[in-house]
Amino acid sequence: MKTKVTTFIIMLIFWTIMSGMFDAFHYSLGILSCALVAFFSSDLLFPDEGKPWIKELFGMICYLPYLMWQIILANLQVTYIVLHPRMLEKIDPHLFRFETSLKRPISKVAMAQSITLTPGTITVNIHDNQIAVYALTKEAAAGLPGEMERQVAKALEID
Repeated sequence: MKTKVTTFIIMLIFWTIMSGMFDAFHYSLGILSCALVAFFSSDLLFPDEGKPWIKELFGMICYLPYLMWQIILANLQVTYIVLHPRMLEKIDPHLFRFETSLKRPISKVAMAQSITLTPGTITVNIHDNQIAVYALTKEAAAGLPGEMERQVAKALEID
């Protein structure tokens, strides 16, 4: 029950900051949405009450600067491609799959979301240990799984 209440409070604070809507109609919808999310998915934020989730939170906080840097680099690469006079020669879209060594579901989801947040790549599917990614260029796909997987593992693959 503690995890549901904590998830609700976190979601409501985030919703309030992001929405900026304080009239009764919107705020009641925000409360309802946060309550539903907390009820159905509080175990995603707090998987096991017995495990210390502070390590995971600290790991993700340490991972975010790396992710932001990768997003900036990918933005610059995509901008270069889009503004290049021979753009159509630079683009080589394709779908590829790779095996991940990540074990925990939250780690796989974090990896998939990180790939999707990085411009030029989109995670299409996760099945068991295989991740399918659509990439705009071969260079965008060349680094996967690579360093990003190691950073996610360092942040979330906590024993």
